Amino acid sequence: MLISRERSQLLVVDVQERLVPAIFDVERVVTNVARLIRYASLLHIPTTYTEHMPEQIGNVLPELSQTIGDSASIIKKKTFSAVREPKFSDRLVKLRQRGRGSIVVCGMEAHVCVMQTVLDLMSQGFELYLAVDAVGSRFDLDHQMALRRMESSGATLTTTESAIFEWCETSRNPAFKSISQIIQRTFS
Repeated sequence: MLISRERSQLLVVDVQERLVPAIFDVERVVTNVARLIRYASLLHIPTTYTEHMPEQIGNVLPELSQTIGDSASIIKKKTFSAVREPKFSDRLVKLRQRGRGSIVVCGMEAHVCVMQTVLDLMSQGFELYLAVDAVGSRFDLDHQMALRRMESSGATLTTTESAIFEWCETSRNPAFKSISQIIQRTFS
């Protein structure tokens, strides 16, 4: 099943100032998180950010928070699973009521906040897509095991670029030119 732009929302989990430096292969992860945010914005896909205990871990990375638009929201949390925060659940349920029951997920850490949130969202009937190259942990083994567990529980694994082109659907999409320029810049 393809990821539908009209049915999707993007979830960015805990890409925060003090956590980022400890993440394995962090440059790849942050680059791909930024790409997903940029494309979601171009394609008018609602985006939700979480910040786990920002008073201790810091806020969303400044370079990512600059992209927070009108259809985005930052939810502060103390629970590992964002679903257990009422503001988060309320936002995602409202988006699902508007037909956005598919969630593309990126962020950190794969084996803690990402996984617990994904498992809880699936138990509530959301369709989950995990952009594996935009999800990170401090240790690669934790990352790999979390991906396996989420996939075996029903999440669909994908990559940033796959999600982007599925959202775009066609080269006739008005946003395609901007998307292809950004992709070309990434690799030049």
